[in-house]
Amino acid sequence: MNYPANFHFAVNWGGTNIGFTEVSGLSIELDVVPYREGSSPESSAGLMPGQKKFSPVVLKRGLRKNDHDFFQWINTAQLNTIERRDVVITLLNERHEPVVAWKLKNAFPFKLDYSPLNASHSGVVIESLSLAHEGLTVEYL
Repeated sequence: MNYPANFHFAVNWGGTNIGFTEVSGLSIELDVVPYREGSSPESSAGLMPGQKKFSPVVLKRGLRKNDHDFFQWINTAQLNTIERRDVVITLLNERHEPVVAWKLKNAFPFKLDYSPLNASHSGVVIESLSLAHEGLTVEYL
């Protein structure tokens, strides 16, 4: 069986740079709600699925000269409003064809973080943008 590699993906987030080193937080979780009717002969509660919860999604990429799209997006926040975008993360096969697409609904940034600066190490400065969103759907293509 041929499984797609996790290192070949694309992110469409509405910015100019689509090259990312890592995407994390693609998860859906259901609250588990205990429920017991008063007339139930059982002495314990049954369990029901509750509301869906979506983890924040974190986009990471190398810092590039004159590319301040992350900074501009998070600075659209003003008085309880912010620019929201639909974001699509697509896993690609070896022929660069989409295999799976994760779609974030109404995503907006709530944290912008930069990797530490350290004079005794060499490496790329990584900027990370944490996104809150109102839903995650998965399409198997």
